[in-house]
Amino acid sequence: MNHRVLFTWIFVHCVASLLYSIHGENAVPEGENDELNKLSENKVLDRSIKYNMRKSLDLDQEGCYLQTGKKECLEKCSFNATAKTIFIIHGWTMSGMFENWMHKLVSAVMQRENEANVVVVDWLSRSQQLYPDAVNHTLGVGLDIANMLNWLQEELQLPLQNVHLIGYSLGAHVAGYAGTHVQGTVGRITGLDPAGPMFEGVEEEKRLSPDDADFVDVLHTYTREALGVSIGIQQPIGDIDIYPNGGDIQPGCALADVLSLTGNFMDVLKCEHERSVHLFVDSLMNKDHMSFAYQCTGPDRFKKGICLSCRKNRCNNIGYNARKMRKRRNTKMYLKTRADTPFGGYHYQMKMHVFNRKHSDHADPIFNVKLYGANNDTTNLLVDVQDGKIGLNLTNTFLVFTEDDIGDLLKIRLVWEGEADSLGSFWKYFKSSLWSQKTKPILAVRRIRVKAGETQKKFAFCAEDLSKIEISPGESKTFVKCPDGWDVKPRKRVPM
Repeated sequence: MNHRVLFTWIFVHCVASLLYSIHGENAVPEGENDELNKLSENKVLDRSIKYNMRKSLDLDQEGCYLQTGKKECLEKCSFNATAKTIFIIHGWTMSGMFENWMHKLVSAVMQRENEANVVVVDWLSRSQQLYPDAVNHTLGVGLDIANMLNWLQEELQLPLQNVHLIGYSLGAHVAGYAGTHVQGTVGRITGLDPAGPMFEGVEEEKRLSPDDADFVDVLHTYTREALGVSIGIQQPIGDIDIYPNGGDIQPGCALADVLSLTGNFMDVLKCEHERSVHLFVDSLMNKDHMSFAYQCTGPDRFKKGICLSCRKNRCNNIGYNARKMRKRRNTKMYLKTRADTPFGGYHYQMKMHVFNRKHSDHADPIFNVKLYGANNDTTNLLVDVQDGKIGLNLTNTFLVFTEDDIGDLLKIRLVWEGEADSLGSFWKYFKSSLWSQKTKPILAVRRIRVKAGETQKKFAFCAEDLSKIEISPGESKTFVKCPDGWDVKPRKRVPM
């Protein structure tokens, strides 16, 4: 077991022990009827829940506090009912203090929407408890937010359509409760890796769900399960549910990567969960470098590159720039990202038919591709087929991701790794030599078809020399744009 898996296992084990020993697998918030009765009586539930309306990008500077029922606060804080109103809701905390991500998110929101009412919901006193206790406070906090919104509607005729609730981890479910119990329909709720423990698999009314706002979008960045529990919720719970990198291992979150930057072990544990916030911040700050996600039934199909269609609203921006689509529920979307900001990259679907020449039945090639573009070229990129093995006499479909915009694709170089090029290649050649003669395997690739996800352009690349389409270990072949385009078959077939 490597260090990363070990530390993650320890962390999840601690959380799971707390959850299951105290409340059981599917524990749910307590005292729902009591909290609802308080709301119906229009009472402020708890003055420990604070609404800090930001006037400065610096969270260390005191903001202006809104209080339900106190009209003078509205004037003092210069609350503008005609502008957007954005509530930012934190999750469970062990420190009792706002974490660094909150500073970055507030700053990014205020810079992007400089006329908006940006309100930080501070429920630190309730969230800095054992996790199950913090979970049991989410309903009460959500009801308090709903009470605040109801009062703003009464006093200022606040249009709920202009209200956007952004919740991280437990805060996402708090936002869901607020949306459920407010009088009317909130315009949008964004869930940033909503918490999984004690919410996975429960009824919709006990977690964030598509009915809680006119538009509910969710980013899932830590759905990897250990000991039967996932830090972020795995199931789709919004109108659109976006799973960057499959919602699993996030680039840049490996143990060595994080420790080299911060030297703090806790940052290793938080990296993937918190990545949802940083992706959202990135979407606010990098309008010219937006990330696209693509509708797909699951991560395995996406990794094959067969889900890069934008037809009929099958693709969308992520984060703040996500667009409301026609009413759908639980639409799963996927993308790959870079390890750091700007997180957006470029997706290519590639298809190539690999012919088995001269009885090379045991050939198990490792291919790389190098893309040559109008702006830049890539390094050699591994052809990562989903089942781990290139199919012979079959059309192989795979996804290629580049971190930089290389411009229009001009040509492709296909490389078959030799046995000394990598440990993987050496091992494959060693295994194949045990049951086959040591003859040089020969395969053939005539053309490679490409679809660019971000531009939706399609290209077909043919072997530069159609009389030389064979390839063996340690060799490479160059493919240039076919004169007959994407759909038309070659005018002259090469005899096989």
